[in-house]
Amino acid sequence: MAPVALQTELPLEHTLKVYRHPQANREIMLDGVVVAYAFARARRRSIGFTVGADGLSVRAPSWTPLSEVDTALRSKSDWIVRKLLEVQERGQRQQHAQVDWADGATFPYLGHAVQLVLGSGQTRSLRSALLVQAADGTQQLHMGLPSSASSTQVRDAVQAWLMRQALVYFAQRLDHFAPLLQVRYTRLRLSNASTRWGSAKSDGSIRLNWRLIHCRPALIDYVVAHELSHLRVMDHSPRFWDTVASVVPDYAALRQGLHEVALPKWD
Repeated sequence: MAPVALQTELPLEHTLKVYRHPQANREIMLDGVVVAYAFARARRRSIGFTVGADGLSVRAPSWTPLSEVDTALRSKSDWIVRKLLEVQERGQRQQHAQVDWADGATFPYLGHAVQLVLGSGQTRSLRSALLVQAADGTQQLHMGLPSSASSTQVRDAVQAWLMRQALVYFAQRLDHFAPLLQVRYTRLRLSNASTRWGSAKSDGSIRLNWRLIHCRPALIDYVVAHELSHLRVMDHSPRFWDTVASVVPDYAALRQGLHEVALPKWD
């Protein structure tokens, strides 16, 4: 399907802000912004749209006129443009958060910057790692890897250390909040999900994204309390949020803070 033509004397990219999906096949103007989106027909009852890392994707039933699709998009224009901006800003923060996995690299751990020191005599083996506080007050992770180790070796070793720390720390926070919420969790597993911080099942099992260990403790506590609260209320009704608020009163601000976190890319 050919893109919808927009009348202008100059290329839109030079005159207006443009959000363009890599597989864009339609365009629309929303709140003074050009949104080029990926459109597809699907076996569904209503028009659906999502904003992801690539931009806006829209799916509509085969019988829905394109005019109705445009009307639906305009009715949600504020939300779409806001989400596109958030995704763009998140991507920019992610670029700034990229780590060159080598001696001297820095990465976030519990909300603080940690400097990596390779070939340290303080460690007992190539696999060992020791978190210490330097004389200037900065935190350093001493690892037994030689300074000549490849970036992949360094990254994998740091990730393994972070995941071990995450398992211990998350369990401590679950043990703290579970009695306050009068629930019991049965099992903790680490998740490697790209879009979810955590999940909870009715059998009491909890999954938490190991990347949370990068975040400051208050954000981790919010996610832990959120998932434990699902053991009492499995939906996101007002009763659920009241349950979260009973142990994390400022959950709304922390929830927003999670959207602004820039984490190192591990893929």
